[in-house]
This record gives sequence, C-alpha cells and structure tokens, in this order.
Amino acid sequence: MIAVAGSTGAVGVEFLRLMEQRNTPVKEVRLLASARSAGKTQKFRGKDVVVQELTADSFKGVDVAFFSAGGAQSKVFCPHAAASGAVVIDNSSYFRMDDQCPLVVPEVNPTAALEAPKGIIANPNCSTIIMNVAVYPIHLEVGVERLVVSTYQASSGAGAAAMEELAQQARDWVHGKPLTQAIFKRQYICALTALASGPPCARSLALPNAQSTCSRTRPRWTSRRGTMKKKSR
Repeated sequence: MIAVAGSTGAVGVEFLRLMEQRNTPVKEVRLLASARSAGKTQKFRGKDVVVQELTADSFKGVDVAFFSAGGAQSKVFCPHAAASGAVVIDNSSYFRMDDQCPLVVPEVNPTAALEAPKGIIANPNCSTIIMNVAVYPIHLEVGVERLVVSTYQASSGAGAAAMEELAQQARDWVHGKPLTQAIFKRQYICALTALASGPPCARSLALPNAQSTCSRTRPRWTSRRGTMKKKSR
C-alpha cells in the first residue's frame, strides 16, 4: 500500500498522476490530507478514492508513504509513519539537513536511500535536483570546483493556492482590475521585476533558496551521505 500525505495539494495530485502514468505496482492507495479535505474523493486509475484525515494512526499497513503536506505536518507525522514500518519519502524541507535522513537525488546518489536510520528519505528542493542531474555527470568526468547559480522559481512552488492566484492575476490583468495579492502580497503576473523568495536572512546576504541550493549540493557530491566520488583519470 502507498499513502500520499497531502494528496489534495499540487504535488500530491502530481504523485498520483505519475503513479498512474508509470503503472506503479500498488494494490491500494491511501489518500491523506487535512480535516477540511477529509471525505472528499480523488480519482486514481479511474476509481474514486476517499480522502482521509492525516493522523498519527494513518499508516497501519502502509509500505511507502509520500509526504508533501508541508514541513509542519512532516515534522509531526513522518516519524509516526516510519514507526509503523513504512518507508517515508518526504518532499518538505524539514528533514533535508538531518544527517540521519539521506538526502537523495536518484540520478546522483540512489544507494544513499538504503541507509535511513530514521526510516525517512528526504529530497532537495526543485532547483537543486535539476541542477544536480545536469551537472553531476560533468563532475564525474572532469571535476567541478565551483558553481555560479541563479534560480527563478515558479509560483507553483508555493502550492495550489499560489497557482490559482497566478491565474486570477492573469484574469485581473486582462480586464484591467486590481490584482489579487493574497499569497505573496505582490504582483507576479507580467512581472516587471524579479521577486526575492523567502524572508530576509539575518546573518547572510544570501536568501534561503540560494543557501539551500549550496548546502544541499555539497553533500550529494561527497561520500558523506552515500554518493560516488569523481572518477580517476
């Protein structure tokens, strides 16, 4: 059985779509979300599956649990899922810097997933994953000593509500109306400027996304958490 925590969100919906597309061998899916979403139904392989409230007891009989319900929910419920015997794959940022939770990009360090003392596997953020997939083979061949990275992330990174606000801003823009600004409190349709993502950093000029890209890439390219080193030439 596979459980999806945060199944009604943008990433949870994508989890289900990919499992259908790739014909993942699963007999049953358990869809988990907040109390307000409990009782709704979602389609999986042509059938309606009832969404259940995410609780500490949601993982009995679950083999693999995918989490994309936000860091606060992962903090509370990932340990319960692991304690129930499930392999937990967490898409939030909460466990990314925990050395007991392997930080895995399958194309770079897949074997690291086999060593998960807490039963929880983390993954980096989207820009870090994409960069590693492209650059790591180059590192293996010739060695990469320095990366200069700029990231420009989509509103979808903030979830389904932000995606809807982007669409609403587009409608507002076309009809000459004031732009809806409930999520980021600013305009991001037909943007005239790039928006810095995240809160100000007290001790660094780097914003959180830039800091995370650096801190989550270095471990992937060393042996500290299960990756291959550069080939000898």
